[in-house]
Amino acid sequence: MPGPQGAKRLHAALFAEHGRTLGDIDEVTRSTSRSFLASQLEAAAALDSDIPADPRRLTGWLTRGHEQSAQAYRDYLDARRGGAPRRFFRNRSHALYFLNAVAPTKLVDGAWLYGLVSRWNDPRMLPLVRIYLDELGDGVPSQHHVLLYRQLLAEHGGERWRDLGDAHHVQGAVQLSLAHHAAEFLPEVIGFNLGYEQLPLHLPITAYELNELDVDPWYFSLHVTIDNASTGHARKALQSALECLPRAGDAGSFYRRMVNGFKLNDVGMGTMEAIDSFDLEQELTAVLSEKALVGAQLHSDYCRIGGRTVADWLSVPGGMLAFLQALVDARWIQRGAEPEQSRFWHLLSDDKAPMFGVFDAYEMQLIADWIRDTPQGTASEPVRKANVNRFRRRAGVGQGGTVPASAAPSVTRTSVANVVRHHVNALSDDMAGDEDVRVLVERLSGVDEVGAAMANLRGFLSPANHTTPAGLLAARICAGVVGR
Repeated sequence: MPGPQGAKRLHAALFAEHGRTLGDIDEVTRSTSRSFLASQLEAAAALDSDIPADPRRLTGWLTRGHEQSAQAYRDYLDARRGGAPRRFFRNRSHALYFLNAVAPTKLVDGAWLYGLVSRWNDPRMLPLVRIYLDELGDGVPSQHHVLLYRQLLAEHGGERWRDLGDAHHVQGAVQLSLAHHAAEFLPEVIGFNLGYEQLPLHLPITAYELNELDVDPWYFSLHVTIDNASTGHARKALQSALECLPRAGDAGSFYRRMVNGFKLNDVGMGTMEAIDSFDLEQELTAVLSEKALVGAQLHSDYCRIGGRTVADWLSVPGGMLAFLQALVDARWIQRGAEPEQSRFWHLLSDDKAPMFGVFDAYEMQLIADWIRDTPQGTASEPVRKANVNRFRRRAGVGQGGTVPASAAPSVTRTSVANVVRHHVNALSDDMAGDEDVRVLVERLSGVDEVGAAMANLRGFLSPANHTTPAGLLAARICAGVVGR
């Protein structure tokens, strides 16, 4: 039975963005993902949880949990105003490291609900389908959770997540597996969604501290608002969970499976583990060691540090810490001072500098934070006043163009053709010329029955396809067809 050691490979197979026809997966991947999901459910069953054993207590539990998180966040803010340091991120490179560490999960946001799209006509499932459409921003790029996260990564050198190991991919692989096995694991999907849509304390703190470090917090702030326990996803998740409990069947067994699905949220690497796994010096030496593989023989011999050439230093396996110390001893680096005071920094950052462009933005941030830090590791980046309104949301995020955020007409379920016509007419020229968009429009031509429309839309809404131009269009049409 496959375990976490196969999570990365499975994640890639389920999340493949090319060579896939409308979200289908091959039989080998289907079998592997089912076995993986079963193994993770077995692991989840052994975990502790505060979810009540009696579903009649869920409403009070949800309300108390939200109130506790809100109060804990107010306590956090009071402490910060009193001079307490950041709780999560020591410096900006730590924050950027975190964005990559959780990327395998964030880039499949909402995936676990995809398997319920085909059950849109079940009144108990429709709120969950609407949650899924919310995750897709109803097809509006500036509200689309995965596109927002992709943009965040792109702004900060965000391809490093692809090199992460299995532990980082477990949770994302779980969510993708749920997407393709919803029919068999319906109670687990409902329970997982109930757990995921709660408001964890780490979410608002993350948004606050990212903002302090000049990293756009909108992706995280968005989840704070839409997951609220009053009218948001948390409340909708609870209502669907209660309504889906069997009346005549074995409600106890169904609920126990829901609880296990709820606990499935805790398998794999969690947010706090990702935050705690950062070590500035270890991360920096790993980056330098990787660069040394390419650059060891590209340095001239005229410059010597500690009596040795740079090429000699870079050729020693595991010698990066000693090399950094030699740079400090030779006063090329001034530890505990701003990077601009170090001669080494100017070799990397100045116009026409010998090493300009060698390091990307994230790597430069690592170097800057390590220089700024003290050898004892007691200094941290200065605190900036948080202002969550400083960053503007950007439309135009997407792949192959954007879908204009024009208002949909007021329609009933029998006016599918009107919804399709409205959104097709609003397409930009580049999107209208996209081949998959053309195929989708052709398939919907003349369709004026909800079931037929949803059958044609479903594949475009899959986790592998919903970020494409056709996927965005499908989400907009779907939102108009089933209503918000």
